Parts: sequence; structure tokens; C-alpha cells
Amino acid sequence: MPTTYQAPGVYIEEIPSGSRPIEGVGTAVAAFVGFAEKGPLNQPVRVTNWTQYVNTFGGFIKAGYLPLSVYGFFANGGGNAWVVRVGGDVVAHPAVAALPARAGAQVETLRITAKLPGASGNDITVEVAEEQAPAAPPAEGASEGEAGGGSAEEPRFRMVVRGPAGGPEVFENLTFRRGDARNIVDVINAETGSQFISVEDLAPRGVSIADRVPGLGTYNLSGGSESITALVPADFQGSVATRTGFEGLEALDDVTMIVAPDIMKAYEDGHLDLDGVIGLQKAILGHCARMGDRVALLDTPPKMDPTEVDNWKTSIANLISDDGSGALYYPWIKVDDPATKGTILIPPSGHVAGIWARSDDRRGVHKAPANEEVIGALDLATHVTQAELGTLNVKSINCIRAFPGRGIRVWGARSLAESSSEWRYINVRRLFNFIEGSIDRGTQWVVFEPNDESLWARVRRDITAFLTRTWGTGALFGATAAEAFYVKCDRETNPPEIIDAGMMVCEIGIAPVKPAEFVIFHIRQITPGSTE
Repeated sequence: MPTTYQAPGVYIEEIPSGSRPIEGVGTAVAAFVGFAEKGPLNQPVRVTNWTQYVNTFGGFIKAGYLPLSVYGFFANGGGNAWVVRVGGDVVAHPAVAALPARAGAQVETLRITAKLPGASGNDITVEVAEEQAPAAPPAEGASEGEAGGGSAEEPRFRMVVRGPAGGPEVFENLTFRRGDARNIVDVINAETGSQFISVEDLAPRGVSIADRVPGLGTYNLSGGSESITALVPADFQGSVATRTGFEGLEALDDVTMIVAPDIMKAYEDGHLDLDGVIGLQKAILGHCARMGDRVALLDTPPKMDPTEVDNWKTSIANLISDDGSGALYYPWIKVDDPATKGTILIPPSGHVAGIWARSDDRRGVHKAPANEEVIGALDLATHVTQAELGTLNVKSINCIRAFPGRGIRVWGARSLAESSSEWRYINVRRLFNFIEGSIDRGTQWVVFEPNDESLWARVRRDITAFLTRTWGTGALFGATAAEAFYVKCDRETNPPEIIDAGMMVCEIGIAPVKPAEFVIFHIRQITPGSTE
């Protein structure tokens, strides 16, 4: 407002209302760290659906669980994710087989290489059989035994190739004779030849064409695999300075969940030992606790029964998060694997992250993300009994269980805080993250404002309005707003020494809702007509 008016006239001024509504921050943004087929390394990329992921990072691979986890995240209700590719390129080693010559098992006559990538080629079989049909007559102008049908002494053979899917490929009247229309290399390696294999004539010296025919029988291709190059634990952790690994996620303010399923893949493939797994999981917990706005979804090692998982978590790994910045899920789940056209057991963290997002969207972040169906899960690696469930739940290990007629569901809502901690429930930790993040973002205007009673009153008003809306959604416990929360920002919280230090202190108390983890019905017999 101008302090003086010099020219006569009408002046219209817009007066701010003074109210600055606090908007709730997002609660369901997952950050995935792991192996992918392609795409930028150590560069967070936002994806909001499976198609975007495929366009940037490729499809399903055998060398990592990341694609299946991201797919499970979207299938279970997730809608916003960051993906950080680590570990280098996926190197595919094709499956091969060397066929022995009929002259002797020590003489290799033909090398067969799978066209299918990696371990897919291990499902290919090649059958060598005698040719039943008569040999073709010699080509015009060729002498007997040369191009065409070959000599009567030269045996012809047939090859039947079977892949992991589709009907068998049958190649008849084959020979090693060069220039022949049925030369095995020319026939099978042709564009119209086999879709499963390619062949190489090893042409052993001193062995006749007749003796070079492969021995009869069925041969399996083997040795196909996929691996990640140059993988070390530091690839996962990275650093804030170089914006790599999960530490590089510190630069992203909207991340609320961190998922790293390929820590377990690296363990399975021998890149990490159990100490390395534990070190990385504790580093993720430390990152989440330091940031104060995100929670880690951790997986247990593979092939552990309930007793082993209990011992690993409490005695070996000692996974504890005093402020509840992490949660642990068991067991692994079985899902369809397009990469192998079969099923596979994978860590459940990606699917559970999708469930967190779905629960937030339908009910709110205050609702414990439990008793929710795991969409896409076909079975479990281990079926936990009621007694085992009780033991694991007390140890803050969230179990996934199969219920007849109700499907496979998450049956735990504990964080990695101790059972006696006020942060023992996941939804309480995430509710406070939501409220703290919303207030932090919605009160940035306060910085450098005159620190007086007018400012305190405006802060009280804005935060009270936000918490009243939050209470109205059922996120806070209390019949009235006064029972659910309080906001105190006055001379008592801001004495002169606090003001002189350039600080403004606002005290907020919140009563979060807790999940009904144990539902107990007291049932007793009564006598008909009794008043008791």
C-alpha cells in the first residue's frame, strides 16, 4: 500500500486475506534401485506407468528383479515412481552345445549356439536322427558324391530343434558337403532357417564327411546366463555428491518409499555376501531416518524358513529402526515371469509398495497398509502357520499369508522399531511424515517474517486449519478436534532468548489412530432368561 496519494482519484487495492492453506504432500512416490536391461545409469528417471518404464529401461530380464517389482508396483495401485538403474550393462551369455562326430565321442563336429538370450537358450534341445527319405539325385553338371545328393556311402541325417515355446523345427536330408543345397550351415543359419539356433561347422581335420555326421541322440543346450558387469556394493549405495545409488535420492524431495529388490539378486548371483546385504539394508534405513520423509521396504534373504528368518533378523542382521523408518516383509512371492515364460519367486517389496500406494489412495496414509490383497502373486515361497506368524510379528517381521477364498494378503503392519516404541506401526510413521512434510512445505513463507504475535497467530491459524481437515478424514484419534491435536505458538514457546536467536518455535501435539492389530471377542454361555 502506498504511504501517500498525490493525484486525486479512485484507488483500488487488493488486500491479501492472510490465510495460506497448507496442502498435503504426496505419500505414495516410490524410488526403485536395481538392475535394468538398458537406460541411463545412476540417473533417477520418473515413470508413471509400465509403458514408460519399458520405453526407458527395457523389459523383463533374468539378471534382475527390478522390472518385475516395478510391474508389481503399478499392478497393485502405484502410480508415481522414480527408477535408478545401477550395476552396469546386462551381459547375456548364450547357451551352447558341441555335438560329437560319429567317428568318436572325442571329436567335436558341430557347435550349436542359441539365438534366444541368456538362460532362455537352456531350454532348447536338438535331436539328431537318421534320414529316412531317399537322398536327392545329383545336381545337373555335378559328379556323383558332390553337390546334390552325395554318394551312396555318405549318410544323410535330420535334425529336430525344440525351443521353450512353439512347435518343433524339422530339417531333413542334411549334409556337411559344401556347395550342397542341404548343407547344414546354409540351411539352419538361413533367414528362413531356425529361429532357435545357429550352427558352426567345426570341420575336424582328417575326418571324412561320412564320419563327421553327428552322433545320434538328443542334446541339451546349456550355459546360457545373464549377468551384471562391474557390480560392487557401492553401486547400490552411491553418494550424495555424485548423485548415484540410493544416496543420490536425497536430491528428490517427493520420494516417500525406497525399494531395492536387486540387493537380493546380487546376493543370489554371488556379487554380495550376507554381510554386504545387511550393510546395504542398514544404509538404506540410515538414509530414510536422516531424510525424515521416507520409509524403506526391505526384503528377507531367499530360501529361509520362519525360524531362520527370525534368527537372521534378530541375531545376525539386527535390523532396527528406532524411528520406524523401515519395514521388513516375508516370505517371497511367486509371480509369472515373461522373461522365462514360467513362474519365479521374487522379493515382495515392489508389490507391497504398490499396496501402500493403493491404500493411501483409497483410505489415506493413516490406514495401516495391511489386510490387502497382493495382486499378481500366485503363491508364496513359504506358508506361515498361525504360531509362526505370532513369533515373527512380535519380531517386527510382516508376513504375507494365503487365505482360502480371500487370496494372498499382507498380514502385518509393523515397522522395524521395537515393539515398545511409539513408532512400531508403519501407518503412524508415515502419517507423521505426511503431516511434517505438509507443514514444512506449506509454511515456507514464514521464513524472515517479523517474529511477533501477529506471525504466531497466522501460523496457528494455518496449521490448525490443516490438522482439522486431517482429523476430518479419520487420520487422528478423538471425538473432537481439540482431542485430536493442539497447536501452541505464543510467548511461552517463544521467549525473548528464542526470538533473539532468530528462531520461532511452534509446538504441535497429534493423536494418531492405531490399527486394530488384535481383534478380541469375549464370548460366553448364558442361561436362557438370565439377566447377567
